[in-house]
Amino acid sequence: MARVLADGSTLPLLGLGVWQVPDGPECVNAVRWALEAGYRHIDTAQAYRNEASVGKALKESGLDRDEVFITTKFLPRGGDPVRAAEESLRRLGVDQVDLYLIHWPAGGPTWAWPGMERAAELGYARSIGVSNFDEAELASVTAIAGVLPAVNQVDFSPFAYRRALLEACRRSNIALEGYSPLGTGRHLADAAVTAVAADTGRSPAQVLLRWFVQQGIPVISKSVRRERIEENLQIFDFELSGEELSRLDALDRTGGTGRALEHPWW
Repeated sequence: MARVLADGSTLPLLGLGVWQVPDGPECVNAVRWALEAGYRHIDTAQAYRNEASVGKALKESGLDRDEVFITTKFLPRGGDPVRAAEESLRRLGVDQVDLYLIHWPAGGPTWAWPGMERAAELGYARSIGVSNFDEAELASVTAIAGVLPAVNQVDFSPFAYRRALLEACRRSNIALEGYSPLGTGRHLADAAVTAVAADTGRSPAQVLLRWFVQQGIPVISKSVRRERIEENLQIFDFELSGEELSRLDALDRTGGTGRALEHPWW
């Protein structure tokens, strides 16, 4: 299953993220296992410092380049998005990424966008977008953009159900993509989540990830354990009921905010 973006690109609904996975064998193995299991979206970033391992796993997989959707993110520390993209491509060992995001709006939401558009013009990225942008920051970018962001990747889950931000993205035909769907494991023991898992005969992680894909919201999930990577992919052969979705919706702790983060780190 996939989400068609405003620019016509196709984003798989479930991807493997490699945040906090060290560069080297652990990252290579996680990506390789994911690709062997059937994942076709890998999400990395310049800030993660593991793009080379993602590229190594992609090469060793034997898959054609056009079979795998690759996302990386521009590290906004006053540099040039074009030059940074060139360096990412070298580390990844590819000619183009499928999605290139501004990782967060440090220094203001608009200054890097012309460089992102230039990276797309040069063919370094098929699609461009943003991450950790709130409702107002999105509006600032769309007001000056020649090419609108295709994606806004944010902290999102039933516990961070940012309805106002989701609606703002939908109004601008920007795909909201969620990260931290399991709350780095915190959400797996929640009573409502475990109850739905028991009712459906699925794991808590599968329930939380199914909440995304059933609504057509792309999601990035991270694991370095092969069994968990494989388990997290098994979410396309069951459905949550309307009542179960409502029980999960009610877990929101953000008040349906238009903010991307409660406590920005930049």
